[in-house]
Amino acid sequence: MKRVMINEIDNYINKKIVIKGWVYRIRKLKSITFIILRDRTGYVQCVVSNEFKLNTIKVEAVISIYGMVKESNNKYNGFEVDVEQLNIINNVLAELPIELNKENLEINLDTKLNNRMLSIRHDKVNSIFKIQNIIANGFREYLNNEGFTEISTPKLVKEGAEGGTELFKVEYFEKQAYLAQSPQFYKQMMVGAGFERVYEIGHVYRAEEHNTNRHLNEYISMDLELGFIEDEEDIMDLEERLLKHILTKVLKEGEKYLKILKAEVQVIEDKIPRVKFSEAIEILKTKYNKTGLDGDIDPEGEKLICKYAKEKYNSDFIFLTHYPREKRPMYTMPCGTEETHSFDLLFRGIEITTGGQRIHEYDMLIENMKYKGLDPENYDSYISNFKYGMPPHGGLAIGLERITARLLGFENVREASLIPRDRTRLMP
Repeated sequence: MKRVMINEIDNYINKKIVIKGWVYRIRKLKSITFIILRDRTGYVQCVVSNEFKLNTIKVEAVISIYGMVKESNNKYNGFEVDVEQLNIINNVLAELPIELNKENLEINLDTKLNNRMLSIRHDKVNSIFKIQNIIANGFREYLNNEGFTEISTPKLVKEGAEGGTELFKVEYFEKQAYLAQSPQFYKQMMVGAGFERVYEIGHVYRAEEHNTNRHLNEYISMDLELGFIEDEEDIMDLEERLLKHILTKVLKEGEKYLKILKAEVQVIEDKIPRVKFSEAIEILKTKYNKTGLDGDIDPEGEKLICKYAKEKYNSDFIFLTHYPREKRPMYTMPCGTEETHSFDLLFRGIEITTGGQRIHEYDMLIENMKYKGLDPENYDSYISNFKYGMPPHGGLAIGLERITARLLGFENVREASLIPRDRTRLMP
């Protein structure tokens, strides 16, 4: 017989079915035993006569059950399965390092990550990545409908897109290569190649020494780039619409998982406030007595600015715009001599997006590269594209793990990373 998923069993009342999954819980009574079976769609109570030899079955064993579906009143469903046949497909051979049949995983984060494939079986952990999947699908869905083309770009590159030293070196036959910090160069090149609008959801790599609750050395970046813009305001307008779509989708399709996680998600109703970077520095100084910020805002400052946005605008989001030229990559469009047409988006205390307008004129790009202390000859395969007609363009990158973590209320971004790679972790 064809396997029936647990969420379809109510269509088989008084019929015999085959179900397969993991043993979630076993409760033995005098004459019968209740086995709670779990598959990817839910849980079902199965009633087994003690005539079956059940002593060898362990929690989390993979089993197959054949039986009759009957109406019932139990905590899982309005039905249960009377077991006629039970087969152990694969039993558990060792003691489980974590207990999965509790409402909460009562273990520390390291234990959870060290036993990742087991911890993901737990509803609350599994639900994180169901929500993350909805976020990524929402990003893809909205941009597809807006005329964007999805691209996949190389992760082995000759030079870093962001400059600096935060690059992982890789031996590439007789040459030295790096793991890509960003698909930035390729996004711009594809805009100029005639696609006009492109996006990518892919892994990026940062050799940052930081080992904090907000940093990963490999993470998933949701990038987009579009041509024929006026300035960075067009990019921020697009992100507002994009986020509204994603959050609406999460509320609609992720209701079950949000309840499991007890997470609150609100759709953006009003325009996200936009504050110049220099004004944010002044707000931190005058309102919160925070000084000593040298061209950037530290994690405490980000939390305080988000607090300000919540109090003043009742917004969980805030755009900070016009970042200093010296702090932005060489491809960022200058605004005057000191500022740039760039922005960050902060969400519930942390930066989740960096974006802005890019330089599209060849001579200006060369000049800005020299201003940043870079040798244009090292970037010839990139900058040569600007000789052949590049439209005004810009884009952004959203950290998938960061937006997931903040949406679900996690302080540590590792909670929202399927298999984290940080300063010390290369396993599993």
